[in-house]
Formats: sequence, structure tokens, C-alpha cells
Amino acid sequence: MVLQIRTDRDEDTNSRSPKCTLLTPCSHRLVTKDGHSLVKAASMPGQGLTYLRDIWGLLLDMRWRWMMLAFSASFLAHWLLFAVFWYLLAEMNGDLAVDHDAPPENHTICVKYITSFTAAFSFSLETQLTIGYGTMFPSGDCPSAIALLAIQMLLGLMLEAFITGVFVAKISRPKNRSPSIRFSRLAVVGSPEGKPCLMFQVANTRSSPLTMVKVSGILYQERGDGQIQQTNVDFSLDSQASGSECPFFSFPLTYSHSLCSGSPLAVILQRELLSSAGHLELVVCLSATQESSGEICQCRTSYIPSEILQGHRFAPCLTRQLEGGYRICMESFGRPLAELPQPSHRQPYRTDLEVCANGQRGSTFQICETGLGE
Repeated sequence: MVLQIRTDRDEDTNSRSPKCTLLTPCSHRLVTKDGHSLVKAASMPGQGLTYLRDIWGLLLDMRWRWMMLAFSASFLAHWLLFAVFWYLLAEMNGDLAVDHDAPPENHTICVKYITSFTAAFSFSLETQLTIGYGTMFPSGDCPSAIALLAIQMLLGLMLEAFITGVFVAKISRPKNRSPSIRFSRLAVVGSPEGKPCLMFQVANTRSSPLTMVKVSGILYQERGDGQIQQTNVDFSLDSQASGSECPFFSFPLTYSHSLCSGSPLAVILQRELLSSAGHLELVVCLSATQESSGEICQCRTSYIPSEILQGHRFAPCLTRQLEGGYRICMESFGRPLAELPQPSHRQPYRTDLEVCANGQRGSTFQICETGLGE
């Protein structure tokens, strides 16, 4: 089995990273910005059989247009298959060569007015959908017709139940909640409290809140032998411990990772390692519980080196309204701002000097010298 990593070239021109990016741009990634995996398995024996064993999961992951096409084809195939059976039954019983309005006395017609394949297909459609126009109907004196009718109805009900279940599961699955959760397109490295940390933002764009939010990260780094190494990265919210859950998620949150000496990103995010750095990608995963249904939804995004800015912070996007309450300004969500230089905290030093005025020595003064160079 060979794993192929596709190139992500779907970046629009308005979302390009600024020139002050920390690392050089990288055209390959494992996970797209909207959370889809770009790793595809190639040359795997028995791949088709593996998909057929999990037909339910295959249909749920299928796009709507392909699923509608598959379901329409399945119904059409079911109608055509039993149309062939009804036509063969009429031919073997001799119903195609007799006059259905005046049949012979010693002949029992299995299905009334099936005289062609078109009529057989129409009867198959009427039987499956229980339309019952009244023109064609099976005879109670033909056991073969009653048996074929029962088989078609049983298989048709099973097919309808399966399709209905897939539709309901696909519409109500928690994955549909994920597009309403937005990650900041860029991550920043700043020092909000005097300590360097990697930060990103996440917002809930729907009014219904999420509960028990938990964020985790995985760093994918290419080693010298071409293998991808995975390292866990912990993120914390404000003063909470790393890995703790946020009980309520209604306004944008900023998660941070401290770039201390034990951090896997502390050494990597340095300019002197640009030339030797291989593929680097930080994948961030968020899981939360929907308050309305209690189901767990998951979403993820990724940050490659060209999407990590150094010396920046995020613009505030939560403002207080005059009439009360707060307003979320999504125009400012995820917008990086350059950090202001930190003011110097050097303490002035004092010296004792002897002052002379007009050739006469004066008293000893203490002069504060703050403008002297180091």
C-alpha cells in the first residue's frame, strides 16, 4: 500500500499569508483548512471489497449528488428486474398470445393485461409503489403470480427502509454542525503575558451554544528518512490547565500553547532552522457536544509554516453594546495585529557629583542620569 499526499492548491488570492510569515511557504499538506484529509491509499489489494463491507459508512460519506444517483439507480434496477420476471411469467403462462378481454375458458391469466415488456414494467412500478390504477392486477388462481408479488413487496420494503434510514442518518449526523465552527485562518506567535506562545482562534457562528469543548493538536514533522513523525501538542484556554474542557462555547475563544523549553514547537519555530526544516504541519482538532441533541460533533483544521506569524496577536472581536449585551464582530475574527514593542524597564541609576559654579565649589548634589548609554 502506498500513501499519496495531494497538493493543496485551492488557496484563494485573498487568503495568502503576509510577507512576515515565520517559515517559508509549503505547498503540501495532510489536512485541508476545512478538515478534509488529503492522504489517499493507492495500490491496496481488495480495496473495493473493503468498501462494500461497510456500505452504510460508504453511503454516509458519499456526496449528495452521488448518493441520489445511487438510490435512483437502485430503484430503477429493482423495477427493471421484476419487470423481467413478470414478463417471463406471462410468456411461460402463455398470456402474451391470448386476448385478455376474451380469454379461452381453459386458460387462467396470471396478470391481467400484461401483453408486452412495457406493460410488465408498468405493473412492476405499480406494485412497488402501491399505486393500484386498477387496469392490471394479478389473479388469485395463479400461485406463481402471488408468490412473485410477495417477493417483490418484501424486497421493495427492505430497500425503502434502508434508503430512508440512510437519508435520515445523513441529514441528522453531527458532522453537519461542523461547518458552523470556524477556525482562524492564521496562527500567531506572540507574548500576551510576557511569555511566548502559539495562539489560534475558534468561533461558533450559530446562536445555539456548544458544551464540553475540548481542543487537541498533533504536529506532523518529516524526519530525515522521509517518515512522518507525530507529536501531541496541548492547548489551553486562558488560565485553564492543558487539555481541560470548556463547559460553554458561544463567543470566539483563543487557545494558546506555551513555547516553553519542553514544547515540541519551541525549537522548530526558529528562523535558523528554516533551511533544514522538512514538512511541518500542525493539525488542530476540536470536539464539542451539541446542547440540543447531546451528540458530539468534531471539526479540525491545519496550519502549515506559512500560516504561522511571529510577533502578532489577534484583534478583539467581542464588543459591548450600549443597550446591553455583547456583539461579535466577525470581520475582526482571526485578524492578526503586530504586537507593539515592549517598553524598557531599565531602572535609572544615581551618582554623586561635585558641582562647581563660577570657580566656587558648591554642595554635593545627587543627579539622576537616565540618558546615559550602557
